Amino acid sequence: MKKSIKHYFVKNSSKTIWRYFAFTFFVNLHFFSAVLVPIYTNWAHISKFQILILQSWFMLWIFILEVPTGVVADYFGRKYSLAMGALVVTFGALIYGSVPSYPVFLLGEFLFAAAFSFMSGADDALLYDALKEEGREGEIKHLAGKAHAIQLIAMLISAPIGGIMASIFGVNAPMLFCAIPFFIAAVIAWNIKEPILKDKVSESKRYMIILKTGLNFFYHHRVLRLIALDAVIVAAAAYFVIWLYQPLLQSLGIPLIYFGLLHAVMALTEVLIAANFVRLEKLFGGAKQYLRFSALITSFMFFVVALIPNIITVMLFVVLAGGFGLTRLELMTAYMNKLIPSGQKATILSSISMLRRLVLVFLNPLVGFIADKTLSGALLFIGIIPIVVFFFSPIEQEMFD
Repeated sequence: MKKSIKHYFVKNSSKTIWRYFAFTFFVNLHFFSAVLVPIYTNWAHISKFQILILQSWFMLWIFILEVPTGVVADYFGRKYSLAMGALVVTFGALIYGSVPSYPVFLLGEFLFAAAFSFMSGADDALLYDALKEEGREGEIKHLAGKAHAIQLIAMLISAPIGGIMASIFGVNAPMLFCAIPFFIAAVIAWNIKEPILKDKVSESKRYMIILKTGLNFFYHHRVLRLIALDAVIVAAAAYFVIWLYQPLLQSLGIPLIYFGLLHAVMALTEVLIAANFVRLEKLFGGAKQYLRFSALITSFMFFVVALIPNIITVMLFVVLAGGFGLTRLELMTAYMNKLIPSGQKATILSSISMLRRLVLVFLNPLVGFIADKTLSGALLFIGIIPIVVFFFSPIEQEMFD
């Protein structure tokens, strides 16, 4: 009898894992990534300042909603939190793509933030619980890596398709079409078997634990603090590659159908660089030298595309500043992992992610304001940020050894 019960649990948990992978794929089919900026400028005719205010609004609501949305995972289960998140983002996509109105966009961003908060933490916890039920906790890194790869594949596929949708049906079409895979993700999540063996960590309490533990650990750990600040500063600058390459393409008169292709190229470059961190470190003679190079090339490409804007420099900007700049935090996170006690890894790394969002809440409006006056000026301003890290970062090679 015991054997048959165990077999039942293993069989159903395996289905849970595969459904989790399917959920990850569908919820990351972001067709709208091809028209992140044109949906605002071409359709709603709003300024870059207003666009980046929306992104600060989105990040602020993520910060506010982490605790209340965690209650759903606590009292109803992780699968219901994932299903709710996917359902909310379905409505968010439909609302966002319905009317070119700033108040509608504010509502859409609120719903996207709520959806993110419902899914944040619940996804990893569900995977861990499913593996724990099978006695396979040791596979969490391997399967989490697979889930991340599936996420990137979904983004690579969806960006070019979104460009085609926009060129045929209009710039709001990719956002509306996103409702289809998002709804499928909600159905999949609803049909996931909730693991019987639950991790006892409360999702609603997790957020406050993150804040208290993270701040305390930062205060007492100088090396981690230096590495984290270095990582967050350059990551905050690299984030603007995503929001400024499309205005550059628009200024050059590049057709919308190519926007998604270039976004896919950026994602593919990130995958290739992330897969070759070890080789790149050897090539540059150590982690410190590679990280200094990645900060320098990110800064350099902001300067180049600001001073010489053409299709070649924009492509190099996306590949080099996007590829090296956007993956740099991932590598530094791996090193920070080594400095953090096992039981505190998730909370400390989440606090670093929160720090990056808070920096961007204040930086977004400033960059948007400058970009409305002069796009080149905004690019030059952002380019200064990582160059400061290149020249003045106090991190040393022994911190990574």
